[in-house]
Amino acid sequence: MSALRLLLPLLGLFVASAAPPGRWRLQYFYDADNSRLAIADLNFPTPQLGMAVGYLLKGDKPHPAGVVTRDGGRSWAPLALPRPGASLFFLDQSLGWLRLERRRHLENHRVRPGLEAAGPPPRRHAGPFRGSEPGLGGGGAQVHLGVGDGGKQWRRLPVADESKTTRDFTTYACIAFANSTTGLIAGWSKRPRFRRWPDWMLPESRPRELPSVSLLLDTHDGGAHWHVSEASLFGRVTQARLAPDGRGLNLIEFWDAFDWPAEVFRFDWHTGETARVFRQKDRAVTDLALPSQGPAYLAAIEPPGLLPRSPIPGKLKMLRSDDLTHWQEMEVDYRAVGRRAILAAPDAANLWVATDTGMILKLVQE
Repeated sequence: MSALRLLLPLLGLFVASAAPPGRWRLQYFYDADNSRLAIADLNFPTPQLGMAVGYLLKGDKPHPAGVVTRDGGRSWAPLALPRPGASLFFLDQSLGWLRLERRRHLENHRVRPGLEAAGPPPRRHAGPFRGSEPGLGGGGAQVHLGVGDGGKQWRRLPVADESKTTRDFTTYACIAFANSTTGLIAGWSKRPRFRRWPDWMLPESRPRELPSVSLLLDTHDGGAHWHVSEASLFGRVTQARLAPDGRGLNLIEFWDAFDWPAEVFRFDWHTGETARVFRQKDRAVTDLALPSQGPAYLAAIEPPGLLPRSPIPGKLKMLRSDDLTHWQEMEVDYRAVGRRAILAAPDAANLWVATDTGMILKLVQE
């Protein structure tokens, strides 16, 4: 083995001697003249039932759009929505939540297999609740707690208001639970910058990334008590995943000029031990998957130019790790491109990824 190959792990990089098993095969691709489908979220409550929501852009006006499969992705049917979809969360195959965009705010609806909607509980990503058990929902500067009636009534979680940050600049972006007792809510607070020109016009003069206030709420007793912590760090925690055995992953993304577009950290929620496990200048990670068994996965975009967050789609790159430390790139359909990618993993044997360019791929063993 060469000296360079021995040194690369010390530099936080990796060398994949052989592609891991499996291939990401294109299952659905919206390809129509004079319009494009932007997928905002993808969710599979079961290996057979899956939904993708977003909007269809015709000219300058977005139109509500989505697709649904009930046969594991072999066929997809159009999904009628009253407004563009923003996010999805399913308790199981019989009940879920759909978040819709509506001008300056978002509204939420319960959805059943027939996709009828009812009720508007605020939610970004929800914590687990079954029947009469409470659930969690967040979005913007607020976090809400379901009072135990299946999500019909919600009240604000007071602990989320303990932060000293300015409410208008605060966002709770993700909620993750390992089991019925252990979970976390992550977000940030950062004052927006005034920009005379968009980044794509003057990529060399982008402002440098400045620290933001990272916010973390964690519980180990099912939400009866929460611990609140704040820290100043570069980037924003945009995604977190927890596994029942104590493993965890979180994703930090950078929007301004920085040495890397994203970093991934693993952590042990039993001991609190944490370590950075992935960062690469030409891999803008946008989502994580951490099934309860089996390997973990990263979805990333290869920037096509100087900007890691380019308006021009880049190639989709998928990575896999068996130990949450060493990552290998997987074989991906050459047509798969996007600006962001979203993972869905109902179990370790069934994984999908969608791009904001209207593509959905499935991991298949060949």
